[in-house]
Amino acid sequence: MIEDTLYQDKKVLILGIGNILWADEGFGVRCVETLNQNYRFSNKTKLMDGGTQGIYLVQHVQAADVLVVFDAIDYGLEPGTLKVIHDDDVPKFMGAKQMSLHQTGFQEVLAMAEFTGSYPKHLLLIGCQPVELEDFGGSLRESVRVQIEPAIKIALAYLKKLGVEPIGDNCTPEELAPGELGLNSYEGGRPSEYEAFRQGDPRFIKSTEGSS
Repeated sequence: MIEDTLYQDKKVLILGIGNILWADEGFGVRCVETLNQNYRFSNKTKLMDGGTQGIYLVQHVQAADVLVVFDAIDYGLEPGTLKVIHDDDVPKFMGAKQMSLHQTGFQEVLAMAEFTGSYPKHLLLIGCQPVELEDFGGSLRESVRVQIEPAIKIALAYLKKLGVEPIGDNCTPEELAPGELGLNSYEGGRPSEYEAFRQGDPRFIKSTEGSS
């Protein structure tokens, strides 16, 4: 249960973790990216693209009173299903049916933060069951992509109960990652499956052919 105490003066970390290069693994990063594009928060709330940084995120977790995490998690459910986990149960799911290195790393982040006595008072994990992971450079599958907005709504409702709300629309979002990695740029600049060159890096192949 969430306490009635308001948390306007507490530090909030909204974190997206995952690897955008592996299809649905990018769900968490795309959630925080979308949130950053559409909402603006006070300087007590930090939005962060955690990528696959793993243990390097510990200092940010230690500094947070409230932590909200978006991620792709294998719950063994129907692909595209959202599942919400609270507080002490979160570390169990971050390591269950491990799909990628960043999950183990984040489980260690939580353990280290708890060991040092600097652990979030409130912790929420919003996970989505992936459809496809073994697709390097691939997109979010549609059933996962459509869960970005519902996941954000869950996060906003959770934060509202803690007295944390957006302070306006974010017309000039802070850059969380290089612009080329943004969803629109990433999707728009990638060739189709039929046009993609799958025999190596053409820059080096051309130079090799020229020297033979």
